[in-house]
Order: sequence, then structure tokens, then C-alpha cells
Amino acid sequence: MRILYLFAIALGSTMAAQTITFNGCHNLFDNQNFIFTKTGVDAFNKNIYMTTPVDGQPCGGLGTCEFKIQWNNTLTRWEFLADEGNGTFTSPSLIYYNSTGNNANMNPPSNTFGTWVENSAVTSGQCGGNLTATNSTMTGDVHSSSLGTSEVTKSKIQIFPNPVSDVIRISGIDTGQTTQIYSLDGKLVRSEPFDQKIDVSHLSAGVYLLKITIKNFESHEFKFVKK
Repeated sequence: MRILYLFAIALGSTMAAQTITFNGCHNLFDNQNFIFTKTGVDAFNKNIYMTTPVDGQPCGGLGTCEFKIQWNNTLTRWEFLADEGNGTFTSPSLIYYNSTGNNANMNPPSNTFGTWVENSAVTSGQCGGNLTATNSTMTGDVHSSSLGTSEVTKSKIQIFPNPVSDVIRISGIDTGQTTQIYSLDGKLVRSEPFDQKIDVSHLSAGVYLLKITIKNFESHEFKFVKK
């Protein structure tokens, strides 16, 4: 096993690539960025991310660091996994997990939302404890709130009309960065700079997920019905 102990997360993303950049746990992984790229969607409509390259990035004298972030539906939590050293993830080691307020989101939480708990049984505590903003960075395709469709009425952010025929309007956001629309099977069907009006007239009738990213990579997600 080239990697028994692992951890480093920095999340930095581009709209097209849907990436997460992680930097942390320097005792095991050195002070370097690890780039996770979305590789697919699981059966529960959760995104799956793997380090790029999956095999080849040097890591703290432990060999090659190969990581994956994915949803564990049985335990209802996001997990940060390290491969045994050959890029197959057939017997990965659990480095961190986060089970706080993440059920409604397609992408994993940031290091400042909920608690990414260090699995010290694997790391021997060498990652310095749970992930925080002081011991790690995690940016990109992550969320930092638990806002779900059932909580829309509690927020100042609103989308309307819903159902919609032609144009969705967004209110309550002054620092929008991007908007993305996904089909329920996780396919990205539209991505563009933020605008308070989104033309959805070209979409087929059905249910979609609108993801709005604002400053500091915080994101909010809303389901809407296209008539």
C-alpha cells in the first residue's frame, strides 16, 4: 500500500470542469494543491470527484496520493477516500467524513460547513484534527449552506415563477457569480454567468435543478418545473 494515511483538500473549480481544489494535512500530504474533477453521478444523484491525475501526484514521501470524494448513502454522509495506491479504489481508506446537513445537495460541503471529521484510526491523528478554515482550504464545486427546496421560503433568495414556461427570475442575490441548470439525472444542461433572468424556453418539459453560485463559492440550489 503506497498510501495508508492521507488527506488534503482544496477545492477550486471552473464552471466547465466542475473541480474541487484541496490543500491540507501537510504532515501527510505536504503543502500542495490536489485537484478533484467530477467523474460522474451516482445512483442517488450525487456527484463523484477524483483527483487528477488519479495516479501520479507525489505525496509526502508516502508514494502517490489518489483521492476520491463521494456520497455514502448507507451512512448518509460525504466521504473523503484515499486509494490503496493503484488508482482503482477497490479497498480505499476513509480519511474524512461529513454528515451535517448535506442530504439535499448534489455536491459535497466545504471545509467550513458541517464538520469534516478526521478518521484518526487511519491517519493516526497526523492531519491535525477535523478540517477547518485554519488548517485547510476547500474551494470550487462545494456548498457552504444546507439550503434545499423545502427551505426556500426561509430565505431571501427566491426564484419565480415556478412552474415556468419561458424566463426564471431570481431575487435576493446581489453577488451572483454563475448559474447552472442540471437535469435530475445530474447532467449539466446550461452554465453561464449570473443574471437575474434566465431564459429556459428551450428546455424540455420536466423537473430541473438550478444551482446559483455567489461570492466565496457559496452555492444555493432550487428545483423548478419547466412547463
